[in-house]
Parts: sequence; C-alpha cells; structure tokens
Amino acid sequence: MRQTFRALLILLIAAAGLIAGPAAARSRIKDIVSFEGVRENQLVGYGIVVGLNGTGDALRNAPFTQQSLQSALERMGVNTRAATPNTKDVAAVMVTASLPPFSAPGAHFDVTVSAIGDAKSLQGGTLVVTPLLGADGQVWGVAQGTVQTGAISASGASGSTISKGVPTAGRIAAGATVEMDSDFQLANMETLRLTLRNPDFTTAQRITDAINLHFPGCAQLQNPTIVAIRPPAGQNMVGFLSEVENLTVEPDAPAKVVIDEIAGVVTMTENVRISTVAIQQGNLTITVKESSQVSQPGAFSQGTTAIVPQSDITVNEEKGKQFLTMKSGASLASMVAGLNALGVTPRDMISILQSIKTSGALQAEIEVQ
Repeated sequence: MRQTFRALLILLIAAAGLIAGPAAARSRIKDIVSFEGVRENQLVGYGIVVGLNGTGDALRNAPFTQQSLQSALERMGVNTRAATPNTKDVAAVMVTASLPPFSAPGAHFDVTVSAIGDAKSLQGGTLVVTPLLGADGQVWGVAQGTVQTGAISASGASGSTISKGVPTAGRIAAGATVEMDSDFQLANMETLRLTLRNPDFTTAQRITDAINLHFPGCAQLQNPTIVAIRPPAGQNMVGFLSEVENLTVEPDAPAKVVIDEIAGVVTMTENVRISTVAIQQGNLTITVKESSQVSQPGAFSQGTTAIVPQSDITVNEEKGKQFLTMKSGASLASMVAGLNALGVTPRDMISILQSIKTSGALQAEIEVQ
C-alpha cells in the first residue's frame, strides 16, 4: 500500500507539472497593457543649489546664476545690488521629475537636479525651494533638499583630475511635495481603453476573449492596440480593473530579428522561420608584411648605402567547411544550431542573416539598430 501511495503521489506531481507547464508562458493583463489616464506627468523647474564647497558656478561666467542669487536674497530682505557677490558656492540647476499617477497633495516623490552652468560638482549642495511646473504651466509640486550625486571627483595642485560618474547631476529622494490634486476620476468612468505595449492582433483578441469570458460583453476589440472595456452593472471602474488586470493571457509576437551591429548582438523571436536555403561561410585573410633591406655597395665602387623596402603579400582562404542546408520551415533552434555548427562569430551571423533575408528565405522582419 505504501508503494502504491508513493507511485500515485509521483503521478500526481508529474500531472501537476504537465498542467502548470503551458501556464508559465501566460502573462497578466496588467503586465502587457497600459490603462488610459493612469500615467506619469513630467514636471520641470529652475532653481539654485547652495552650500557647494567651491565647486559651483563662476558668477562672472554665469550671469543667470548671479541674477538668481540676487533675486533670492532680495526676497529675504538682503540688498546685494551695491556689491556683486563673488562666490563659487552656488550653482544654477534644472530640476526634473515625474509626478506619479493619482498623487494626492502632501505626497512625496523623487526629483533629478542637473547643473546648467560651469559648476564642477553638486555633491552635498542644498536645493532651495523650487516650484515644479507641468506642461499646462501650473505648479504641481515644490522641491527642496540635499543633492546626492553618487559620483566621485578629485583634483590635484598640478591640474590633474579624476572623476567617477557625473558629479554635475544628482537626485533628491522624496525631495518634492505634491501641491495640487488632479481631477482625474477613474471610479466615475463608464468606459476605459487598454493600450497594448506591443500592438498585435492576436494578443488583443486574446485579451478581449479573456475579459469577456469572465465578464460577458464587457470588452470590445477596436484595433491591434486598443481594447475598450466597461464595468458590469453595479460595479465601479476601480473594482472592475482590479479583477481585469490579474487575468492571464498568452501574448503573441511577430517573427522578428533585431541586429545591433555596434555591439554585435543578434536577437530573434520564437516564430522566426527559414525556407530551404544553403549556407557556406568562410574567411579570406590577406596579410601584408613590410620589411627593409640594406643595399651595401662594393668596395672602392664609390657607391652609397641605401635602404630598400620589400613587401611580402600572402593570401589565406579558409577551407574545409561544407554547405549547410536549412530545410523549409526550419525553426529558430535549428537555425541557431546550424549557424553555430559553422563556427560563425556574431558579426558573421549578422551578415549571414542579412544575406538570407535578401534571398527571400528568411520569413521574419529584420530591424537593424
């Protein structure tokens, strides 16, 4: 009985593995689409960083920094018009940030600070209160705090310098505060569109079918990028989305080959197929060797010693590799195995793939970066 129970347990585990295998290729809808209106908003502002240890802008070379410093001091009741400040502890900066969706007033978010003058480093400086504006010109946030660059910069008395990273740009973690609430009311929306990050007819149809299977008639396919959904009667959009985003589908992808000629990297999708084609790859090496010989005149010939250049040229063509024949409908695995059997390098593989595409035997799109 114990052996029988153990055998049944092994069969159940194996069956569970067989059932769970195909599901591993499925993805949640939330991972392959974007929801309409649920997005970040870009913010930008201009400010000054103070407290730098002599690594800020030279005020004579950056008049905008001088004007900003004078304006900031005058707002504090300090008159600096009579004497021009001469300090390198201040730097003019641009402050950029992404406002997270549904951020409420009082919430904090990160900002990036970048020098726009001739400052050497922003490390350890403090950003003075800086309004952050949106594309509509409204103030959506205010930033202030200590700048951390994560970079190292040092210089010697002889003028030699060494740096690691970019010391003229840094971040302030949670350095900005949301000042205004958006009027986007997701719960009151009657319809919402899902945007596929990788547009595809098959994937869009599978998303529509998966939603309609659980919520009949609530999804409509509009095009390979957009799937429109509406919540069932008696349910708001937020609760409906929380259920829809966890449904799983199996994304589909077109046959595509991406070639990065600079890095020598080739990436291929699973559906790449090849018609019947024969491939042969070889290398032709031409070597040119330059040498010099001395021509010595005979005794009492009144001649002069001369240097005579000599060139030795050899041609070496690699032999011994046979044609590799790829049968019609060959898969990605067989193609890669065949090319590896030829011993080709990534650079050679790029040339081979481009040649196969030119011959019309590669049934895939090639994108060269």
